[in-house]
Amino acid sequence: MRLLISLVLSVLALAPLTARAAFNADQRAEIVAIVRDALKQDPSILRDAVTALQADETARDKASAQEALTAMRDKLITSADPVGGNAKGDVTIVEFFDVRCPYCKKLEPEMARFLAGDKGVRLVYKDLPILGPASTLGSKALLAAQRQNAYEKFRDAVMKLPPDITLDALQATAKKQGLDWARMSKDMEDPAIRAQLDANLALAHTLNIQGTPALVIGEEMVPGAVDAEEMKRMVAAARKAKG
Repeated sequence: MRLLISLVLSVLALAPLTARAAFNADQRAEIVAIVRDALKQDPSILRDAVTALQADETARDKASAQEALTAMRDKLITSADPVGGNAKGDVTIVEFFDVRCPYCKKLEPEMARFLAGDKGVRLVYKDLPILGPASTLGSKALLAAQRQNAYEKFRDAVMKLPPDITLDALQATAKKQGLDWARMSKDMEDPAIRAQLDANLALAHTLNIQGTPALVIGEEMVPGAVDAEEMKRMVAAARKAKG
């Protein structure tokens, strides 16, 4: 019962100042008593109130996320990031991923299947090393491979490596792909690559991305892996929104 009273008083406290000023202490106490009595008669009132509050919070969160996506649009589709699919596609998908993330690996065949069926989509890769030093090592190697125009083929190979990515494994993979490892290992230590990863991490924080994979399709944020059919539906919606 005390929890209920606290809830009601909290609602009153959160009301606009002009509304609160309209009630004196006795009137507020009477309101609390009325609400308590009403809840005794019909407890579903509290359930409905909580549901309404949750819906309102969800709507606010969605609006906030939309504002962040709009504000960060240029950083999302910047040409500095590796690009797959159709570089001149009419719809852009941005994929935040970690090379060690099992759900990102699960997304790979679905993304490949989707892109094979839609030649009008531009895919921007955002390396997001959030699973420890091995993730950072892998991400640095991918961005170094980009400088040899081999990002996607090297990425495909690295995503198939065991989660405990090592420098030796990266070197062996690079050599198998015909890459210049001496150049690549030097590029991996370039501060510009570290800065690019830091920028991706900062952008993910701004967009409130909690994990990988995370996709931005058109103007919509998609947390987690989705299948090709869902991507197809969302890309169609993005095209329709563009008119």
